[in-house]
Amino acid sequence: VGASGNIHEFADSQFGHIFASGPTREHARKALQLALKTVHITGEIRNPTEYLAELAETEEFKNNTIDTAWLDRLIAEKSVHVKYNETDMVFYGACLKAFLQIKAQRGEIIDGIKRGHLPLQSTLNLFQKFQVEIAFHSVKYNFQVAYTSIDTIALTINGSTLEARFREQPDGSVYLKAGDRVAQISGVEEPLSLRLRVEGLATVTFPKVRDPSELRSDFNGKLVRFLHADGADIQEGEPYVELEAMKMIMSVRSGVAGKIHHTVGPGAIVGAGDLLATLTLADPSKVQMIKAYSDVFKLSAVEGSSNLSGSCADLLSLAGPSISDSIGSVLCGFSTPPQLSASGGVGIVQQIFSTINESDSHSMSEALDACCQLIGKFLENERYFAGLVGGDETQTIKRFQGTPEELLSKIMAHNVLPVAVDIITSILRSLSDGPVLEGSVAALPSDFTKQLEELSSFPDAGGYAQVKLLAAQLLTQMRKPLNTRREEVKSMLIDTSRKDLVKVANAHDTERRMYFGLDLISSFFSDEDGLIRTKAAEVYILRTYRGYTVDDIDTVESKEVVDKTPAALLHLLWSFSPPGVEGPRKKGYAIMLPDINAFDSLKTSWAMPPQAAEIAEIHILVARVPGDKSAMKHEELVKALAAKIADLISALAPAFDAKKVQVVNVLLAHSGHNPSYLHFQKSSGWKEIQAYRNMRATLPTLIELPQIESEYVLAPLQHGRVFALDLGTSKDKKTEVVFARGASHVSIGADNFESSVIHDLLTSCDFLERALLNPLLDKKHPQSQVFMHILPPIPGTTERDVKYMRTLFSSAVQRFVADYGPRVLKLRISKLEMKVWVASSPPTPLRLVASGTTGWEAVAFTETLDEAGIPKSWTNVETQEKATVLEMLKPTAETQRGTKRQIARSAGSTYIYDFPMLIRISLTKAWMQYASADKIPSKLVTATELALEGDELVERDQAGNNKIGMVAWLLTLHTPEYPNGREIILIGNDITIKGGSFGTVEDELFDKASKLARAKGIPRIYIACNSGARIGGVEELKSVVQVSWVNKDDPMKGFEYLYISDDEYKKLPAESVQSHAVTVNGETRHVLDAIIGKNLPSTKGGIGVECLQGSGLIAGETSRAYEETFTLSYATGRSVGIGAYLNRLGQRNIQMVKGAMILTGPEPLNKLMGKQIYTSQDQLGGPHIMVPNGVTHELVQNDQDGVEAIVRWLSFVPTNVLALPPMIRSADPVSRKVQFMPTKAAYDPRHMLGGVKVDGSWQGGWCDEGSFHEYMGGWGKTVVVGRGRCGGLPVGIIAVETRSMEKHIPADPQEPTSRDVIEMQAGQVWYPDSAYKTAQAIRDFNRGEGLPLVIFANWRGFSGGTRDMFAEVLKYGAMIVDALVDYKHPVTIYIPPNGELRGGAWVVLDPKINEESIEMFADVDARGGILEPAGAAEIVFKKDQQVVEMMHRCDEQLRDLDAKKTSGQDVAAAIQQREKLLLPLYQQVSHEYCDLHDRCPRMKSLGAIREGLHWADSRSYLHWRIRRRVQENSVARRLMRSVTGISYQQATAIVADLVKGVAEAAGKAAEDQAVATWIEEHASEVDARLELERQKATEDEIYRLVSSLPAAKRGELVRDLVGYSRVAGAFAPPART
Repeated sequence: VGASGNIHEFADSQFGHIFASGPTREHARKALQLALKTVHITGEIRNPTEYLAELAETEEFKNNTIDTAWLDRLIAEKSVHVKYNETDMVFYGACLKAFLQIKAQRGEIIDGIKRGHLPLQSTLNLFQKFQVEIAFHSVKYNFQVAYTSIDTIALTINGSTLEARFREQPDGSVYLKAGDRVAQISGVEEPLSLRLRVEGLATVTFPKVRDPSELRSDFNGKLVRFLHADGADIQEGEPYVELEAMKMIMSVRSGVAGKIHHTVGPGAIVGAGDLLATLTLADPSKVQMIKAYSDVFKLSAVEGSSNLSGSCADLLSLAGPSISDSIGSVLCGFSTPPQLSASGGVGIVQQIFSTINESDSHSMSEALDACCQLIGKFLENERYFAGLVGGDETQTIKRFQGTPEELLSKIMAHNVLPVAVDIITSILRSLSDGPVLEGSVAALPSDFTKQLEELSSFPDAGGYAQVKLLAAQLLTQMRKPLNTRREEVKSMLIDTSRKDLVKVANAHDTERRMYFGLDLISSFFSDEDGLIRTKAAEVYILRTYRGYTVDDIDTVESKEVVDKTPAALLHLLWSFSPPGVEGPRKKGYAIMLPDINAFDSLKTSWAMPPQAAEIAEIHILVARVPGDKSAMKHEELVKALAAKIADLISALAPAFDAKKVQVVNVLLAHSGHNPSYLHFQKSSGWKEIQAYRNMRATLPTLIELPQIESEYVLAPLQHGRVFALDLGTSKDKKTEVVFARGASHVSIGADNFESSVIHDLLTSCDFLERALLNPLLDKKHPQSQVFMHILPPIPGTTERDVKYMRTLFSSAVQRFVADYGPRVLKLRISKLEMKVWVASSPPTPLRLVASGTTGWEAVAFTETLDEAGIPKSWTNVETQEKATVLEMLKPTAETQRGTKRQIARSAGSTYIYDFPMLIRISLTKAWMQYASADKIPSKLVTATELALEGDELVERDQAGNNKIGMVAWLLTLHTPEYPNGREIILIGNDITIKGGSFGTVEDELFDKASKLARAKGIPRIYIACNSGARIGGVEELKSVVQVSWVNKDDPMKGFEYLYISDDEYKKLPAESVQSHAVTVNGETRHVLDAIIGKNLPSTKGGIGVECLQGSGLIAGETSRAYEETFTLSYATGRSVGIGAYLNRLGQRNIQMVKGAMILTGPEPLNKLMGKQIYTSQDQLGGPHIMVPNGVTHELVQNDQDGVEAIVRWLSFVPTNVLALPPMIRSADPVSRKVQFMPTKAAYDPRHMLGGVKVDGSWQGGWCDEGSFHEYMGGWGKTVVVGRGRCGGLPVGIIAVETRSMEKHIPADPQEPTSRDVIEMQAGQVWYPDSAYKTAQAIRDFNRGEGLPLVIFANWRGFSGGTRDMFAEVLKYGAMIVDALVDYKHPVTIYIPPNGELRGGAWVVLDPKINEESIEMFADVDARGGILEPAGAAEIVFKKDQQVVEMMHRCDEQLRDLDAKKTSGQDVAAAIQQREKLLLPLYQQVSHEYCDLHDRCPRMKSLGAIREGLHWADSRSYLHWRIRRRVQENSVARRLMRSVTGISYQQATAIVADLVKGVAEAAGKAAEDQAVATWIEEHASEVDARLELERQKATEDEIYRLVSSLPAAKRGELVRDLVGYSRVAGAFAPPART
């Protein structure tokens, strides 16, 4: 035994002895027993220490009368055994088994994380809760185990729950604590048992449970057949069933003999462990049957405080976890403790607040500290995952910086995110509603505000929206505690005179509005100072009637009123008129009551002011009303009070009618809660209008809810001071709309109108986002409409300005939609309205309306008001047409499409009919960046929908009423590049129809629309969101098909065939089925041989192989379209099967982060593999698969970004395949010098192209500032590909990454042993992926885009190692040559400064590959050659041999030594020493010598390059050179199309002749600019020369053809031609003069 207690693995099993000594044998025996009980021996071989301790207790041992026979007898009789409590040992065994399972599970998960595998959710769920089974003495104990914290488990059996804490020790044993009992346990899982050792007590073995009467499958597969009939006898070890797995037939054997009983039938799909059959055992006596434990499980009583010494007990705290600790464990992903699991998140949190005493700030502080800790725990767990939202969700492992163990902890916590969100939102609501923020706490925790700020910055997606909004709301509440504000407001009321209250109440500054909110003012109604009460009531009236004309607020003090209304504290009377209404004022009256007990008195004693013959509105202000800190109980209290007030109003109705009262508003000022507002109207029969509850008195009128109610039934969502959100359901119940309507009392002017409108719209969006959390909207997805009423008239405006206001509003809406398009889509906003007042006398109401239907173009209406200030008609300021309430409230088309929109949104996409609108928004943004608002065309998009009529494609606007899942448009886009318009074909899946699947009709529409794009040569854009090829069945047969069973009384024996009865068969149309008739018991049956389904409705559009045919049709069409025109796909949602292939066949792809491209979904793959492997489609085709493999060119976050990417890409694409790429005016002058200088050290090539800010100053790159946009950035990272502009000229660009890059190959979840692989790739080297990327980019630029190509060549060669040769680098390098050979547009290859092009890299780019298109340039500081100088020197100087010769030739000392050597002196050592000293220097000389061969002058003199350039001037030079070549190439290509048979060389010669004079006149330095400009500005002369050449070629062709005829025929043909000319001339139209 070593010093550390370890035993060598080759030691004998009898590794030592224990000796005990003492004054007597008895003392020694007791010492021996103590040693045996305290020694701890662990290992694979069992040891008998407990048995020996009991053996030492026998009388024979005590008396020393022992021998071998005695020991044999004891063993045989089993008379000596260790004493223990069975229940305790079972409990310890269950704890050990649970601990071992948790440990093993953690180990497996951590090992998987290290290899790049995320744990499945099912694995994590099993980690939380699982079952442990213990068998002991023929009894089976089934424990349900909950893993409740990092060191705690709860075991439940038969309703009894025992909690145990554990701590593992270095030797592998575990200290275990349950209640007051502490034990040290250890053990191991053996093949047939669990061996448990309880230190100092016993070692027990628990056998593993197995029921031999159950025959189960060992693997996944399909049951082929049973080898024995049901009820037959089988023998032990005999095969009884055959299963098919992985196309192999395998048999399963029985472990015991018995009679078999089948439980599943042939053809059944079974999984590992599934029950196949049961056995009636032939000899049950041979099998020990086990029964389940059914009693109450109790541990034995503990003697003393512990089984163990204090040192062991001290390791485990005896204190149980607190409620906050338990909640913290739940937040960390552990199971909810059984005692709390029934409460749910809200119930658990309420236990924290249940002990708060409102008068005890200490208890409140403790509660707040606990909440702060829990929110901190949530942030700690979720901060990392929140940062992954938006496309990086599958990169959990790759982006994590900590250890695998730390990541597991975070993954466990994130696995219970819904539970955690439930808990945190409950905390936030409790804090918001409770007394904590009312100023009762002296100081908030220092981190609390920071925590809330961080929570409010979480993303909306990912499950965080509710937490985010509640945190933001709580932050707003915390700006100033209520108690603090109340004291300051009271001071203001005391210091302000009554005549100045108007200014205070109508103040518009933010701080004053917050201070004088009605909720806070109402708290002073119960003040002991009567003057404060009166001032508060006046402020209440002035604030309530803001926007109205209010005057003559008087306190009613007449005896008649005061004495006859003893319950009242105050009476106020005032005059008012609604906004925009002149004429007689209405009267308003307020009565203040001390509390609700005054209601009874008011019923019998209420004298209203006699000076007011008519009172329009009454306000009953109740100063002191009880409230409840529980939100639920408070709501019930308000409901009871509302009923009581309804009785009061009903009793007083005659008195109201006598005064002609129309409205009664009741305010209940609750203690500890915001006041309640109740509304009663005569028009409602004096019943409360519950839809208005808690809205301020005048708000319903100001936001025009009565008009809305004329067409919709409203359900309140959220009502605030100046804003209300309601769910409106149309009277026909076909339409649902969320109405977000608000009023603003902040004055705006024409100068800040746009910014104010945008601010108000953003505020409305904030309210809408909160409304979406309302449970009333669960599974409802209505559209939203926003209405804002700005009450203060706009200063300086008159009725002549209404059209100007419309223009301002339209501009604001356009900017709002352009900047916040994704939010508009998310909130489903279909209509924006704003009501403003023109400052005429009286003010004129102007309503401004914009909707998605009109492309967010604004319409303005002036309103005509009735005497109550309610609009009764509207007049369009442009057309002077009148509109009614019904016309103004009619749902827009967008609103009516709400259901379809939600279907699309649930698929992660946008409704296909919204994409033209998104394109319009994107074009608006593009124009805003290019020109001022007044230069933007009024019509940016014209959409002509294309539909099928028979076999023809026709123009038909279906407005969302399409019947097939494919939509197509011919769009005309007015872009900055083509302000007069350009056409594109837009094709998209409609996910709302049959999941966007491809049926035969969908395929036909796609095919014809694509062919139209090819015929016109215009871009074809495909919006992909689909379910692949359509699959289905013949629905009509399902209800009539019947089954012929082998034994109808025992279906388990299977069936023979499917058939249709004769009657049903006769009803079917021809070719619906293929069958043969049989007769069974006189019945004619038509046995189904095949189901065809022709002429049946359910097969219309395809259900199977015909859809695959259609898929082949559109696959071929898409491939042809890529070759002939510009194709671009945008994967907005999932694209499955043919949908994914169409994206790839179109080559250019934009992918939204949620738009996976997959061949099949995760569920079918999991079913195929027989277990859950893939949890999301992103693992198969999400952005982190498709971006690194090059299928995806650009990744976007949402559909608005996706459409902007489409518009940006189109900006580089010509209007058709025959046109030139679009040039635009550039703000970055082409004459600008290139400031960023590439260095010999590694740099980011994007800086070379796009520029970069260095030390605060901008260093411009080669492209126009802001124009370069990279594509395929995640694939082949050693090459950079993109599109940009140089002086406004669009170019395709390929550049070289000079830095080393990482290539990430993810682990495959299908293969558990696979792991993440990171490959390093050196800069300036082509690898297989980057070579393929280069070839792909060249093909894309060439086809459809027609871009001139610029390659900044800086390659040292190809990677030729074994792995890369195997990965086909040779093939992909050759593809670069193939792509360049096929290039039809100018190619410019430029070796940048400090760059080099060598070996095979030069070969695949050399201009001789395609001399028609390629020109090569080199910077004066660039290099080109076969090898780098160091490598070339090795060859050129013959491995330093000639270097040494150069030393001897050039070095004076060596020449002297050589002379001495020649004279016979022995100087060999000196020569060698000198050569060694000089060798490094002369090697540098040799390198320089070789480098001189690679420089620009030699390349130019040999014709390898056209010109040597200076980098700073390269931008201007290459712009004009490329621009000239583009124009000359275009003219040459036009000539080749018009003149049959002319070669490119002949065409370019004609072009050269055309521009010869221009070029000579300009001189060599300026000829490129002169020629390019001349061709662009002299189109008519160019056209004339082309026509002349065409005519000459026609004459030559006619002469050639005539010459080929026999002589006799020539004369006849000439005579015929002369006659034809005369006839044609006679009928020719007269020449124009």
